[in-house]
Amino acid sequence: QVQLVESGGGLVQAGGSLRLSCAASGRTFSSYAMGWFRQAPGKEREFVSAISWSGSRTYYADAVKGRFTISRDNAKSTVYLQMNSLKPEDTAVYYCAGDPSGSMYRDETYNYWGQGTQVTVSS
Repeated sequence: QVQLVESGGGLVQAGGSLRLSCAASGRTFSSYAMGWFRQAPGKEREFVSAISWSGSRTYYADAVKGRFTISRDNAKSTVYLQMNSLKPEDTAVYYCAGDPSGSMYRDETYNYWGQGTQVTVSS
């Protein structure tokens, strides 16, 4: 079993930055890929970014490409999401997820989820 705990959310003005962290415990962290998803009020949860188990491959949604950067530190069992040039439309609850059994772009394939952290971007 894996436990995921996100942190780093908050309120920021448009154009600002935040870094989300997701600390994992349980299974060997370096054995599985990780992803970030978000869900805005009244909308479905959507893919944001993902990273392979080694960190050598990263994936981004078009909406965040060039602004967000995913990374991981396997020694610390932590995955990060650096978010720059934030926009009001980035406002959502952000979830980290682990160990996808299929496509990393699809939330239903992930076996483990954090509780989420709120990101609010004011205009």
